[in-house]
Amino acid sequence: MHGSAEMDDSTSLLEQVNQALESATPLRIQGANSKAFLGRVTAGEILDTRSHRGIVTYDPTELVITVRCGTPLAELKQVLDAAQQMLPCEPPAFADDATVGGMIACGLSGPRRPWSGSVRDFVLGTRVITGLGKHLRFGGEVMKNVAGYDLSRLMAGSYGTLGLITEVSLKVLPKPRQALSISLEMNAERALLRLAEWGQQPLPISAACHDGLHLHLRLEGGEGSVAAAHDRLGGERLDAAYWADLNEQRLSFFDEDQPLWRLSLPGNTPRLSLPGRQLIDWAGAQRWLKSDAEASFIRQVVEEVGGHVTCYSHGLSDSPFQPLPEALMRYHRNLKQQLDPQGIFNPGRLYAEL
Repeated sequence: MHGSAEMDDSTSLLEQVNQALESATPLRIQGANSKAFLGRVTAGEILDTRSHRGIVTYDPTELVITVRCGTPLAELKQVLDAAQQMLPCEPPAFADDATVGGMIACGLSGPRRPWSGSVRDFVLGTRVITGLGKHLRFGGEVMKNVAGYDLSRLMAGSYGTLGLITEVSLKVLPKPRQALSISLEMNAERALLRLAEWGQQPLPISAACHDGLHLHLRLEGGEGSVAAAHDRLGGERLDAAYWADLNEQRLSFFDEDQPLWRLSLPGNTPRLSLPGRQLIDWAGAQRWLKSDAEASFIRQVVEEVGGHVTCYSHGLSDSPFQPLPEALMRYHRNLKQQLDPQGIFNPGRLYAEL
């Protein structure tokens, strides 16, 4: 199980961080750089994590795996596959060599997110090199964690601005016994109404996407419950590869030249009237928008319904992530100050002020 590529290179990574601290050199932390299109452009010396790789411990009966940050995500999935287990949050990779560290740092989750939880929910513990030049362990390999800030989970979605994640312990789950994907012809308004209705019922739905003409559903669970749900809902069978293509943005919807926006919305939000094309994901909680509309206009429409917006087209907006209210920004600044007082880690990647 532990391939020859396994290697603990934490000493060398710690050395690079300490040298950067001494010379006050900003660092650009990256693995395969597969998600470089997300966030603001950041300057700095590249700190490549891929030399620090391998599975540290894995006991399938405990449903916990501990893995180094530079390990390819594909390798992690392969190891879990062999034990009929999975990362339920289905993180997208966007490249064959995407790393586990990048998966945690970006915190992106796939189609199963509304039903199983996000990347953050499966992080049990991390080891992190901080901006104080220390290699610290946060959390553990069990579900209990100390009160106060749960630092391991704060690393998820921090885009490397709080420290260098060297290792992570993740909770994993058995793969469902049965999976079936179906496609139902209906418009977006009707699809959103049906999804709201089905959300109140014990249906084994684990993915739901509307592409403008069809509502695609994935049913997962025991053979009986999947068969019963299929009988009740009807629909044509859909190739299961659809969900990976959606997650990795390989569907033709993503090919168009227009800028790509991710809209994150409260449940049961009706269809938004925005110029461009929309793809409804996560049963309506996540929507993809291809549009030439102004960032301020898109933000205004989405904020009015209590949602937020991320720009997925690199360099298009100086604040690709949703601007934060001042009170929240203060928390971010305090946290950055505690963990990276010299501000050397991915400066400005999330927000210009960090």
